[in-house]
Amino acid sequence: MHAIGVDIGGTKIAAGVVDDEGRILAKTRRDTEPDDAASIDAAIADVYAELSAQHKIGAIGLAAAGFVAADRSGVLFAPNIAWRDYPLRDRVAALIDERLEIVVENDANAAGWAEFRYGAAREVEDMLTLTIGTGLGGAIVSHGQLVRGFAGVAAEVGHMRVVPGGHYCGCGHEGCWEQYASGSALVRDAQAAVVAYPDRAARILELAGGEVDKIIGPHVTAAAEEGDALAIDLLAELGRWIGEGAASVAALLDPAMVVIGGGVAAAGDLLLTPARKGFADQLSARGHRPEAEIVVAAMGNDAGIVGAADLARI
Repeated sequence: MHAIGVDIGGTKIAAGVVDDEGRILAKTRRDTEPDDAASIDAAIADVYAELSAQHKIGAIGLAAAGFVAADRSGVLFAPNIAWRDYPLRDRVAALIDERLEIVVENDANAAGWAEFRYGAAREVEDMLTLTIGTGLGGAIVSHGQLVRGFAGVAAEVGHMRVVPGGHYCGCGHEGCWEQYASGSALVRDAQAAVVAYPDRAARILELAGGEVDKIIGPHVTAAAEEGDALAIDLLAELGRWIGEGAASVAALLDPAMVVIGGGVAAAGDLLLTPARKGFADQLSARGHRPEAEIVVAAMGNDAGIVGAADLARI
């Protein structure tokens, strides 16, 4: 059965028809307004109309950036979209007017499930996926089952507190892991380095057109790939935080694999090598237990589409 997976972001949605082997047969996208929930509903209905015209569709999976209800019917809360106890499934169903299975999934869960089913973690039964972008999302598969928790909001690992009294987080607390292990953290530290070490940060600033507030993660990665010492140090610090936090998760869940996805994964070994060291340094009972493998995600930007579609069939 073909299913449509829809990856819903703050300013756009990407959708695709996915077969039962995880292959995307057709793709499309629409721009959306994050402050207008109805416009997102309409955009989803529109991509369904486009894609279903050429393919027989049996289910739709909606990957949403937010806290998803346990029954997979809607979004309890989203930080960047106007969803508050929002019945996304029913609103979309009313516009489509078809008898289809429609399910809502957390976007990180969808991406992690794609890696488990078809990507980097397809050979293991227990895994942790970290989606490292603006924030830090997580997905946990245990004994082959996606872990959702009693309210549907499990695996929000980015909001584990790692530094008491640390950087303020948008969730309302301080010292959350995502404040140290995310693309936003990398940019914050790079911008601070320009002020503190202007000579060392010259290449990063040059790549940003000479404007501190225009620095983005890819500028740091590009400079590091050129051999820039400060950029390498910044990625190493990010990697260390990723690895150390993953070791704390491993103490609880014991995954066989940690999959690193999101934009910063493009840094490759510049990020993975320090992440692996940070993980090993903080892993409890190291030397007396098997250690999780830390790898880069394989599904890329299609992970949310593929995972949402696959989960809609389950």
